[in-house]
Amino acid sequence: MPSLIERIHQVELGNLTQFNQLCQQLKLPYFLMGGSLLGAIRHQGFIPWDDDVDVGLLRTDYDRFLAAAPALLTGTHYFLQTPASDENYALSYAKLLDRNTYIEEKRNVNNARKGIFIDIFPLDRIPDDEVAQREQLTKFQLLNTRILLQLRYHLVDNPLRKLQSPLKPEQVTAVNALKAQRETDMTQYQADDSLSQVKNLASQYAYEKEIYSVTELTDLIDVPFEQLTVQAPKNYAKILERLYGDYRQLPPENQRTEKHLDLVIMDNQLFTD
Repeated sequence: MPSLIERIHQVELGNLTQFNQLCQQLKLPYFLMGGSLLGAIRHQGFIPWDDDVDVGLLRTDYDRFLAAAPALLTGTHYFLQTPASDENYALSYAKLLDRNTYIEEKRNVNNARKGIFIDIFPLDRIPDDEVAQREQLTKFQLLNTRILLQLRYHLVDNPLRKLQSPLKPEQVTAVNALKAQRETDMTQYQADDSLSQVKNLASQYAYEKEIYSVTELTDLIDVPFEQLTVQAPKNYAKILERLYGDYRQLPPENQRTEKHLDLVIMDNQLFTD
């Protein structure tokens, strides 16, 4: 019988297939990121104990994807979750959710729509000056924290949470203004074509580890990912060395654990570890 992580992988592979097809249809280049890039190169698919998928697009392509994908997903069981499409969703990037599933995440309790997902990150231009980089990141993080608090994101569940009334219209309007300001801060350098570096501002890695040159993310190759063929930066070795050091080396066994999902409902069944 498949384990929980194997069931999650099966669904995420469907999400990634749908995303890949949309990008091909829209002629949009994308690339694997983080642990998904590592999995593709080291394992030719998922890292066996990893339970998420990360992909990225340069900001212009990301915005085109967000504009076009919802209509193309009509009639499917996928939902493109963004700060605009789900008023209870606080994060700064998109997710492609499988609506036939339900999940509960570890240390992430909220009222946003739930389903097994893949993360879709925008890569934004950043300034060359380190002081300006810190200023941009600080503004982003402060707004991000305010939005998370206002949309009632918590590390642990509280029985009283279910007794809370939905957000009032004026609260939704206020948090939408914060979301708009956050995106303005993320894209404030986008028009300056002289800037050659981009970054995933929502990255969980140390700031300098996930700075890319535009060239790195436009020079792409096809790589295998399970039974799929997906896109990855041609210079993946340098990127993975920045993120992980000796990326070919497996971590100690006690670190080979899934990070995100606690509970999954699919096929009308409840699955937990």
